[in-house]
Amino acid sequence: MRLNLAVVVCGLIVLAGCGGGSSNSSSSSSTVKPPVANVGGPYSGTAGTAISFSGAGSSDPQGQALSYGWSFGDGTGTGVNPTHTYPVNGYAVSTYNILLTVTNTSGLSATAGTTATISAPQPLTDGALTGVVTSGTNTSGTIPVAYAHVYLFAANTTGYGQPSVSLLNATLTGTSDAVGAYVATAFKGTFSLTGDYSCTSGQQLYLYVLGGDAGTGQNATVGLMGAIGSCPSSTGPGTSVTVNEVSTVAAAYAMAGFATDATHVSSSGTALAQVGVANAFANAANLASLSTGTALAATPAGNGTVPQAEIGTLANVLAHCINVGGTPCSTLMQTATSDGTSTGTIPTDTATAAINIAHNPGANVATLYGLGLSNPPYFSPTLTAVPNDFVVSLQYTGGGLNLDGDIAIDGAGNVWIANGGAHSVSELSSSGSFLSGASGYTGGGLSGPGPIAIDESGDAWITNAGGNIVTELSSTGVVLSGSTGYTGGSIYGLVGIAIDGSGNAWVVNSQGNSVTKLSSTGSILSGPSGYTGGGLDFPQGVAIDASGNAWITNAISNTITKISNSGSFLSGANGYSGGGLYDPVGIAIDTYGNAWATNFVAASASEFSNAGAALSGSAGVTGGGLSYPGGVSIDGSGDAWIANGNGNVTELSSSGTVLFAGSAGGYIGSSSVQINDAVDVSGNVWITNPMSNGIDEMVGAATPVVTPLAAGVKNNRLGARP
Repeated sequence: MRLNLAVVVCGLIVLAGCGGGSSNSSSSSSTVKPPVANVGGPYSGTAGTAISFSGAGSSDPQGQALSYGWSFGDGTGTGVNPTHTYPVNGYAVSTYNILLTVTNTSGLSATAGTTATISAPQPLTDGALTGVVTSGTNTSGTIPVAYAHVYLFAANTTGYGQPSVSLLNATLTGTSDAVGAYVATAFKGTFSLTGDYSCTSGQQLYLYVLGGDAGTGQNATVGLMGAIGSCPSSTGPGTSVTVNEVSTVAAAYAMAGFATDATHVSSSGTALAQVGVANAFANAANLASLSTGTALAATPAGNGTVPQAEIGTLANVLAHCINVGGTPCSTLMQTATSDGTSTGTIPTDTATAAINIAHNPGANVATLYGLGLSNPPYFSPTLTAVPNDFVVSLQYTGGGLNLDGDIAIDGAGNVWIANGGAHSVSELSSSGSFLSGASGYTGGGLSGPGPIAIDESGDAWITNAGGNIVTELSSTGVVLSGSTGYTGGSIYGLVGIAIDGSGNAWVVNSQGNSVTKLSSTGSILSGPSGYTGGGLDFPQGVAIDASGNAWITNAISNTITKISNSGSFLSGANGYSGGGLYDPVGIAIDTYGNAWATNFVAASASEFSNAGAALSGSAGVTGGGLSYPGGVSIDGSGDAWIANGNGNVTELSSSGTVLFAGSAGGYIGSSSVQINDAVDVSGNVWITNPMSNGIDEMVGAATPVVTPLAAGVKNNRLGARP
């Protein structure tokens, strides 16, 4: 036993670097030693509330800089002091194993572990929640919806497609049906849920109204919604709401990324998904006032324009059914199906019909518009002609936006925009407020900023064509890369950047026909000349796949170059060709590992398999409004969203079928301008408008996706729902 113990101890000493049998002190002192990991903890907290972790106690014997990789038991993170939010999972107490791995610049690592004990949030004493259910009418402004069933739901966090969680207590309300416990509206449409429900901090709530009498008798197709948002506090002011057709349109579009129908609003339980749900519910307040049931002309922050007339028209479509019934209702239900076609599932109420319209904004537009016509209108203002589609877009200006170019989304759902016409970068919150002040973030060598990427820590990496440098900003805009940015490695003519799963930045140098790889601390990893060869010829865009390989479009040679994470060319000496590639610029990787490239001059898109085989035919994918396509993003369903130089947006399925072709809602730009886009964690599509110095948000148009892209790469979740 003693001998065995001695062998084990010796083995441990050898692993620790005690040498191969030599006791020479100078040799021992010259050996690079591994760092020491200190994970802190044990930790405790409440599900749904962010918990702070600290690896500050870690150290390195040589004083080398450390990188920090965390495993939280249900996700990962980086940085010395990350935060993580555990989901509500139905258990009173859950224990998670925490691991911290620290790595020094010599590549040596050490790992330490602890636990996090997470308690379920305690139900809150319900806050005062009262309201009135009304419907638009063309005779006396509004009329109450009497004897309707009012349900209170929370978004489900156990998986997409799951039924919403009913929060009303049937014992307290005294009434329930197959949908859940409810209270009935009085003759004047009023109701009170105070004292009848309980919810927990972080839950996202909405009201669902079914049936009722809007003056023409009971109408079973009446369906109305109102997005409340976070669980009301009993210590805060009471909540009084007006639920009508306008609040329904606002809720339907804002929640579209998570809603199957009016009683199925759900997501996974990941922390990122919960961010997306909360942001989505909050976005409803950008479209309409829930307290008054009126469509807004401008967002509450004052810097966003709301399509008030379009919301009014959509509200009229619903109101025509609710107030008249009969033929208007049957026409609406047959038109607003689950997929916008005659083979789709037919809704049974107007709330689900509104969700279906949000899902299929380009379907049956003329028929829907006709349903909303009335004289005088139920709601006004309204559209005066048939629109191209029923996309609901918010248009933001200010905040330093100036010939805005590239765009990226971080893990909080914030939008980062590079201002090509100014030496700045703007950060916009998910609700449309500028976080970067009136002029954006400046300094750090920002000069002609262009492509931008976000790492897992929330830091923004920006290429600067004016100075041939890369600037790194923290999530709050603090310069992390020094006053002159990161340089060297043949960085020259920067036109693309992406972050891999290890936090390294891949920079495309168009004028140097090279790609430079930077470490997370800005060190050059690709040598003094960068990676060259492999068909790189006026390279443009770059995307990282789940294996850490970089895909680069080449505008001159009409090819795509694939480079391994270690710098080996995987696409041969000349890159991948064919598939309609012609002046390719933007590129993105979908959930299947396929690469999508936009062909600016050819007005097309090309799709390639992970092995480099062209999947899009000899001419690529054409039609669908593709016109000088620039940026391309992948949503959580694997669909490709492409921004076109004429201001329009094209959505393609993973097989290249056109799913949507229409306007982003804002300025229709010049065909010579390369427009960029990004999909966020709530399913909103963001489009830059460089000619109008603005940015458009297509509310709820897409399926939510993991952000930032670097997190998707690291966790093999590219093009996947959070």
